[in-house]
Amino acid sequence: MTTFIGDYNCKLDEKGRVTFPSTLKKQIGSASDGRFVVKKDIFEPCLILFPIEEWERQNSIIRKKINPYNKEHNKFLRNFYRGSAEIVLDSNNRMLIPKRLLELANISKEAILAGQDGKIEIWSKELYDSAEESYDEFAALAEKIMGGDLNLEND
Repeated sequence: MTTFIGDYNCKLDEKGRVTFPSTLKKQIGSASDGRFVVKKDIFEPCLILFPIEEWERQNSIIRKKINPYNKEHNKFLRNFYRGSAEIVLDSNNRMLIPKRLLELANISKEAILAGQDGKIEIWSKELYDSAEESYDEFAALAEKIMGGDLNLEND
């Protein structure tokens, strides 16, 4: 699994294409062969871009937890996959994001591609800038999540 580093301001062309940053492409290497899956995030008003290998890993996790004959599980599956699309980088390293997904995330002219562990968030620039936690809020969140007793033994 790749940990993507950095956030990148990208402009959309008139067709809704975004040039995939070369730095992020180097972080992937040749593993994904330029294939991704994009979908609406579950928690935030942004899109999530998964390299195809990470998408398959996510599906494996879901398959272990889901019974498709359980009505509640089936509802989860429907909503999880709703609007997802496969994206392939073109010869100029551009990706065409479906218009319906751009509209869901309020992305029109500028997008931020923000690297994370195994995925890349795609935000509208305005929403990304406004979603930043204050220093004190982030410090409190970090302490809450990471400040407990740590098991420092090697895994």
